[in-house]
Amino acid sequence: MQSLISSISRRIRQVYQKAEGFIEDEREFPMSQVFLNATFERFVTDNVKVLQDLHADLHDDWLRLYATLDVKGLYTTLSVDLKLIQMELNKDMQLIVFEQISDTQVIEARFKNIFQKMAFNLALFFYQKVLNKDPLGMILEKLNVVTVKDDLLHLDLNRWLGKKRSIIDTLTKVHVNHAVLRDAELVVIGNVNLAALFSKLSEDRMDDDFEEDDETDDSTVTPVRQKQN
Repeated sequence: MQSLISSISRRIRQVYQKAEGFIEDEREFPMSQVFLNATFERFVTDNVKVLQDLHADLHDDWLRLYATLDVKGLYTTLSVDLKLIQMELNKDMQLIVFEQISDTQVIEARFKNIFQKMAFNLALFFYQKVLNKDPLGMILEKLNVVTVKDDLLHLDLNRWLGKKRSIIDTLTKVHVNHAVLRDAELVVIGNVNLAALFSKLSEDRMDDDFEEDDETDDSTVTPVRQKQN
């Protein structure tokens, strides 16, 4: 996510190089699906031990999220369709909210024994057919990835970003108000505080912090690769 915010900031600066003051008009800044999935890998998959893969296929107004888990001998790939409800990134809030618009589907499942398979299928049936709920929110909460509020999945990035001074400094300059999904891309919608962005640029360490990211075109980021067992 750090590299995602860096790329957003870089794009905004490129567009408004000759402008002055605070830009009130919202503008669109497309981010490729490949870049977004590489960001998932770097900041989520690589930091959650049981999560072997996390990636999304982006479509008009919705996405299909795939998650591969390896838990105590249970190796399973799940998918679910989500709608992006809210995306807000600024110095005070870093929040993305999704609505689940399909049941969780089991793409693949391997078990260490027949008893584990029976327990898995029973749990899935109980949640979806008896409780009329879906296990996705519970699973992601268990992994400390999201919280579930009013049947919406809240991904609060502040716990990862709040202590990173370079990120908060970037977010005092870049205000992301929302985002929309289109085929193979996430379109970030926001504005920029150019006075803050360009003031004392020589003293701003953001470019140093993101030097590696800035030199890489987001369209050429290596796609997410599933971890090897």
